[in-house]
Amino acid sequence: MAEGKDSGRRRALAEALAPFSIREFRVLWTGQAVSAAGGGMTKVALLFAVLAVDGSVTDIGLVMTAQVTMQVLFTLAGGVWADRLPRQFLMLASDLIRAAAQLVLATLLLTGHAEVWHLIVGSAVFGAAQAFFGPASSGLMAEIVPPEQLQRSNALLSFCNSAFTVLSPALAGVVIALWGPGLVLAIDAVTFIVSAVSLGMLRLAPRTVPAPESFLGDLRTGWREFVIRPWLWLNLIAHMLQNLAVAAYYVLGPAIADKSLGGPSAWGAIVAGWAAGAIAGGFIALKLEPRRPLIVGNLALILTALPLLALAVPTPLWTVVGTAFLSGAATMFLDALWQASMQQMIPAEVLSRVDSYDWMLSTLAAPLGLALVGPLAAQTGNAQTLLIAAAMIVIPCGLTPLVPGIRAVRRSPDGVITGPPVKQPAQV
Repeated sequence: MAEGKDSGRRRALAEALAPFSIREFRVLWTGQAVSAAGGGMTKVALLFAVLAVDGSVTDIGLVMTAQVTMQVLFTLAGGVWADRLPRQFLMLASDLIRAAAQLVLATLLLTGHAEVWHLIVGSAVFGAAQAFFGPASSGLMAEIVPPEQLQRSNALLSFCNSAFTVLSPALAGVVIALWGPGLVLAIDAVTFIVSAVSLGMLRLAPRTVPAPESFLGDLRTGWREFVIRPWLWLNLIAHMLQNLAVAAYYVLGPAIADKSLGGPSAWGAIVAGWAAGAIAGGFIALKLEPRRPLIVGNLALILTALPLLALAVPTPLWTVVGTAFLSGAATMFLDALWQASMQQMIPAEVLSRVDSYDWMLSTLAAPLGLALVGPLAAQTGNAQTLLIAAAMIVIPCGLTPLVPGIRAVRRSPDGVITGPPVKQPAQV
């Protein structure tokens, strides 16, 4: 009996790690893992880089805003070019541009010549390059991995990112304390070079690329492919509302933790709980492949309302940490299911453009939520704001199973995800 259990565990582990049997995935994963380690360190280093050049809290906001703004502005262009060009080379160019930006900033910081405007410009260049990487990476994964292994592949990448979300900031703190933020940015630049090398090592089959339209024509085609799939944009509405609502967690959570749960260390424990949950969510996505992935994923996303409810009371710290753990697990689990569904049900020739619309609309919700939470809390109070935010998650995600198109998204016994027939718009 014990041998049978061991055999079953080994078989389950082999299935979970099956994408690593594909050379191209191994190479890609290695490069992305190294890059994720550097990226996790840079998020901390940029904050201290601004302070190191005598910048203010407002300047920190400007640096962060510059990166996000440029990423939003260029993401649709990134989708168009990722459908026109070899995706691996577009990603490689993005890596090299970001490496150059980080090396310039690192040099300025290490030599004592950096100013706030340098950090703003560098972040803007970084964000613009990132906009071309994201849409291309989703399409590249679909080129490398068989459909039935896409969920596990996305989960393995998410697991890696989540792990470095926990480990990299601590390492960055040590490096910054000993040598300053400039060295962290230099390390990040090296990780981007490693990622670029890994992308250059990929051996991919030639991809048939349709003759491009005008740039605006390509954008219109991507939008048309987006809107003719109700399962896609109705899901996205729920996810946008969830992104809006989670802003209340990030804005009000630290203040509540500081006042009622034990101070900054309490918020650190809550953040660590979320990150640990994200790692667990990656493990779950490696093993659990529901027959109706979008229904299960959206219902799981309801768990992200729990930290909002726990903070609204607030409940004891261990309860809030536990709800944060569940929220992180649900987020990463849904992400793996969502990416696999899109990669299998969107035609390869338009996948990057559709993904760019998905990413842009989802991302725009986050800063909007951050801007609205403060005024709403001032009017209604923290608890009421958190309850409203929780309802914005529970209601839309809970209603998605009622949508016929979402119910029609199913996983076949061989692991392939299929959806409802696509109704093409009438030709005028």
